[in-house]
Amino acid sequence: MKKIFRWLILGGTLFFLLKAFKDNWLGVSAIRINITGWLILGTATSVTLLAHIWAGWIWTWVLKELNQSVSSIEFIQVYLKTNIAKYLPGNVWHYYGRIIAAKNANIPTNIATLSVLLEPLLMLAAALIIILLFASQIVVNNWKINLVILQLLGLIIILGILHPWFLNPTIQLLDRWKNKKSQPENQLIDSFIINRYPVKPLLGEIVFLGLRGAGFILTMLAINSLTWQQIPLLFGTFTCAWVMGLVIPGAPGGLGVFETIAILLLQYHFPAALVISAIALYRLISILAETTGAAIAWLFERI
Repeated sequence: MKKIFRWLILGGTLFFLLKAFKDNWLGVSAIRINITGWLILGTATSVTLLAHIWAGWIWTWVLKELNQSVSSIEFIQVYLKTNIAKYLPGNVWHYYGRIIAAKNANIPTNIATLSVLLEPLLMLAAALIIILLFASQIVVNNWKINLVILQLLGLIIILGILHPWFLNPTIQLLDRWKNKKSQPENQLIDSFIINRYPVKPLLGEIVFLGLRGAGFILTMLAINSLTWQQIPLLFGTFTCAWVMGLVIPGAPGGLGVFETIAILLLQYHFPAALVISAIALYRLISILAETTGAAIAWLFERI
């Protein structure tokens, strides 16, 4: 059923995107980018690359919150090299690569696994905080109250999961399961205990989404002028579309889901051809930034 559901979502999003592109082909083909626009697109690519480097640094913060001493430079390289693997079928290979790299650095398997599971939870919590702040810019009045209630409930659940009261028993359970043959059942490994709420990584994820949103806004600016009043709408829409691409099972890397949600939310505020062009360009920029990050990490490792 999960595979069928995934294929239905992928098929539905691709059909929607192809139809939107077909209906607005003339407008899309008429869009031109001048020299200034190309410079802005280059800046958007650089900002997006910086966001991925920053995300790798946040992963090292998460590991340190789990009382693991790691090399920030080394693990940022691992993050960048594995990030491109999220486009492989299954959408889990980037997590798998990070777990293997952490194990090779003598980090216990359960802690390595927990670190890569905490990352999307922190991203989700950060996204919900941002969407709560910008909800009034995204949806119509009739849905604002319902959306805020759902967001508050989701935010409470996610923030609760991130609390040490929940995480520490989870870590201990994983540790007992892994070592039940070699350690007494009542023995706990104190170095695996989280002593404080992961506020620093959570704030770091908010900055990460801010950088990603800035890249998207710059992409829109490269092909069309914007007003300051439109920036909150674009940032809130980007965050909503990005988080839907994170949580909805579909194509790897949120392909199709992100684009569909963004078009649905922006089509009443901007010309459809402009929205489609900007979203297509941003996907290319994202892949280029991730590929560049992986290449830089690989070259840095060789040097």
